[in-house]
Amino acid sequence: MKSSLFIYALCALCPAIFTRVAGAGWEFIQNGTSGVLALETIIVSPTLAVFFDFATTGDPLQINNHSAWGGLWNLETNEVTALNVVSDTFCASGGLLSNGTMVSVGGNLNFVGGTSPGIDGRMGLRIFEPCASPSGEGCTLYDDPDTVHLTENRWYPTTLRIFDGSLMVVGGIHEVTPFYNTDPVNNFEFFPAKDGTVPRPSAFLERSLPSNLFPRAFALPDGKVFMVANNQSIIYDIEANTETILPDIPNGVRVTNPFDGTATLLPLSPPLYIPEILVCGGTNASDQIPVANLSSQDPASDQCSRITLTAAGIKKGWEVEHMLEGRMMPEMILLPSGEVLIINGAQTGYAAIAGVHDAVGNSNADNPVLTPSLYNPSAPLGQRISNKGLPATEIPRMYHSTASLTPSGNILIAGSNPNLDVNTTVKFSTEYRVEYLNPPYMSLDRPTLTGVPSKIAFNSNFTAQVTIPDHVGSHPVIKVALMDLGFSSHSFHSSSRLVWLEATLSHDHKLLEISSPPNNRVYPPGPAYIFLTVGDTTSAGIHVMVGSGASPPVPDQGRRI
Repeated sequence: MKSSLFIYALCALCPAIFTRVAGAGWEFIQNGTSGVLALETIIVSPTLAVFFDFATTGDPLQINNHSAWGGLWNLETNEVTALNVVSDTFCASGGLLSNGTMVSVGGNLNFVGGTSPGIDGRMGLRIFEPCASPSGEGCTLYDDPDTVHLTENRWYPTTLRIFDGSLMVVGGIHEVTPFYNTDPVNNFEFFPAKDGTVPRPSAFLERSLPSNLFPRAFALPDGKVFMVANNQSIIYDIEANTETILPDIPNGVRVTNPFDGTATLLPLSPPLYIPEILVCGGTNASDQIPVANLSSQDPASDQCSRITLTAAGIKKGWEVEHMLEGRMMPEMILLPSGEVLIINGAQTGYAAIAGVHDAVGNSNADNPVLTPSLYNPSAPLGQRISNKGLPATEIPRMYHSTASLTPSGNILIAGSNPNLDVNTTVKFSTEYRVEYLNPPYMSLDRPTLTGVPSKIAFNSNFTAQVTIPDHVGSHPVIKVALMDLGFSSHSFHSSSRLVWLEATLSHDHKLLEISSPPNNRVYPPGPAYIFLTVGDTTSAGIHVMVGSGASPPVPDQGRRI
């Protein structure tokens, strides 16, 4: 008897037919120090992550006789090597191109007194080519703003990979302002450039001022882009250069910097890949209140809002539920099981630094949330969010914190620095400790996938060998997730994505026939990791290139749906 993903989807709410085996449970483990303040994190290979920081933080990691503000983190040894970053990457964005190249986008013009080794990074485009070295030896970052740069100054922008494998760069701010976006970049541009390098004006970004920094944006499976900024949302058609206005986030909740909530595109399922967006946290405060009248003790919103992006779903509007606590500056991480981890942040206050009248040290927020929660998208409304069995960390992760799923299947957590420099004397001090949140399956015998092709064409089939642990039982429920691990910065995981792959298990449970995504719109071409979940136990991820691996822009591939 064969098992298929469709059967598993139908049985998502059925009684479990596998055996649960107790492992160590969820656990936080501290392991190593980041060397630089990890306010931006991206996984760039199966063994390496890149951290970026502010050029004037004064980090302990050194390069060329000054503090580094970029580091290559080895996920196997938990050690960091300095990267030679030239321009200031403070509050930049980034992503991966269709050929696997990592690009860091935008940044800061140094505004802190003293001498900084960094140069103006607001037009920065920093290139990290794919590097096969597991240790990172020989891996380098190209950073020459005079040669390769954006068209417009951008601080606090958002970047996402789109259907042709290029990066779309959304919004930001031109110059440093203390809290609200009072010098906005109300347009989009692309890398590699489109439109003769002329940015596209955005009425949406203009409408959503003044709290619209780091807009939350997602590539939809038809090639369009969903965006939310402030309490407003749209669908943007890149090819037609038009926007469709969607319902506002309910109850006046605002969700983008400096009122940071978070958002994610929920897992996409065949055959229709209907997109749903989840937005959580932020604040009910008005964006017309002067920052000096805001308080670090103002409660954050506990609201989660979910919308289905079909005609009927848009007409129905946002469905509201509530987290276990309010969260300002949370992060949501897609897990290979299809659940969503909600982690980091504070129960009160706001993002940004030293603006409110009662800042805690320099932090505009207080009362850190130390226990993560899990969101189950397939559970009934009102039963989706729980922290049962989840541990509490001892490390507050406030402003400038990051988190990312790793190829091993655990969660890397770093950063936190609501200060303009290294500060170890305040309540929320500069944080260099790195920790991992290990799911229970990290301490169990885990399934494995082998023989997966390194390059996978769209709309194709391939066969992989599997091993399935005895503890999952004789009728295992399987799920195969194709994932982009995304770029973490400012409570948002840009380009993060999970696409369920149709999969059929052989009679002897040794082979798995897997179908790739139908086209480059369902999954934008580029790097991915394939995870196999059997019962409640997940394999390590297998690194693959989806599509041709060519440099962007690439033509449409596969079949339209």
